Amino acid sequence: MTPTAEPAQGNHRATYREVLAEPRFRLLFSTRAVSITADALRITTFSVLVFAATGSALLSAVAFGIGFIPQLFGSLLLGSLADRLPPRALITGGYALTGATALLLALVRMPVAASLGVVALVSLATPVFHGVSSRLVAQSLKGDAYVLGRSLNNIAGAGAQLFGLALGGAAVAAVGPRRALAVSAVLYLGCALAIRIRLPRLQPGESAGTPGSAGGGSGAVRASLHGAGLLLRGRTVRRLMLAQWLPLAFVAGAEGLIVAYAGERHFAPGWYAVLMGCLPVGMLVGDLLVGRLLRPRARERLVVPLVALAGLPLIGFAAEPGVGVSSCLLLVSGLGYAYGLGLQRPFLDALPQDGQGQAFGLLGSGSMTLQGVGPVCLGLVAAGMGTGGAIAAAGSAAVLTAGWILTWHPSTSPAPVPNHPTGSENGTEQHARSSPAQ
Repeated sequence: MTPTAEPAQGNHRATYREVLAEPRFRLLFSTRAVSITADALRITTFSVLVFAATGSALLSAVAFGIGFIPQLFGSLLLGSLADRLPPRALITGGYALTGATALLLALVRMPVAASLGVVALVSLATPVFHGVSSRLVAQSLKGDAYVLGRSLNNIAGAGAQLFGLALGGAAVAAVGPRRALAVSAVLYLGCALAIRIRLPRLQPGESAGTPGSAGGGSGAVRASLHGAGLLLRGRTVRRLMLAQWLPLAFVAGAEGLIVAYAGERHFAPGWYAVLMGCLPVGMLVGDLLVGRLLRPRARERLVVPLVALAGLPLIGFAAEPGVGVSSCLLLVSGLGYAYGLGLQRPFLDALPQDGQGQAFGLLGSGSMTLQGVGPVCLGLVAAGMGTGGAIAAAGSAAVLTAGWILTWHPSTSPAPVPNHPTGSENGTEQHARSSPAQ
């Protein structure tokens, strides 16, 4: 693997208009937003379908999360394909495969175990086409434009998820879960068609190193495991991944307890939905303000304070506040999600050029997995100390993570990285250059 040679572009502040002017990013951005809407619609309707068939809340919850944890295994076993196969074919195939799966679930009445197995199996491929899509974004947008591109993706992703959840509820009520699944299939297939028609035919090695270099002539699984090992053995890449994963996992764990907290506190019916909406609203506002108003170095300096901001309000749940205070605490916590904008360019700069697709796939799959594991772990904590105490524990863990990042994250821009591997960790580690976090 060879490190990227693209230098960071100082403290120049890009604009959203500048980012959206890039045709390739615009295509990837719009199809991603539609696919996230389809994801939310598919996940909720599949969960409803399983509950209707079994009457089991446990199996319904399993159906909701069955597509998350397998992604980590898919990234480890198949991640190198994101750098070895043509991007257009890979992204088109990914959307088409997911759409075909939703259509299969809508049309074929399979046993519940079989349907869960199908969803889990297909989710193994998700990190591959998500990884290559993220790699194309990194190649299309340079410097601060890349950070704002990730900011736009975060904002659109949160909005699309909320819209998809609302659409799922309306579609199930109007046409039933199977037809609602068919609607999600149509959205996926529309994304596949748009990518097939509008994305140029690119070779895997075009602006991304040598095809197949992440493992030479070896098989995809061996190459993927080798590439993941190289990435995770590099201290800089490993730290930057953990810095993006851990706060999200802790806050997601707290979010998973909101319904139970509202029930324990005997809030009026429907208030749990308001509370759950406060975190994504705060995230939207935080990403917009930090991404649009601050320069790259200012975003980087704010990484630690923003991680702390994501955790500190949650500690207030130890006092078991009422609806109004709880809403404010969750809203402020959501603002802290913008910490990720201060880690995006350092992470990109630390990656080997011929392994970017796999790295982005691993980053995304690890985040999804930990966000699935977080609520389970916090649920066990809540069994011993109550939901308010468990949410406060999650906030404390996020604050401790901020302290850990403070011990190594630079507050000022370090010197540029030489165009060759440095350090002693298998030649993969570089110092993160100036920039600000997913």
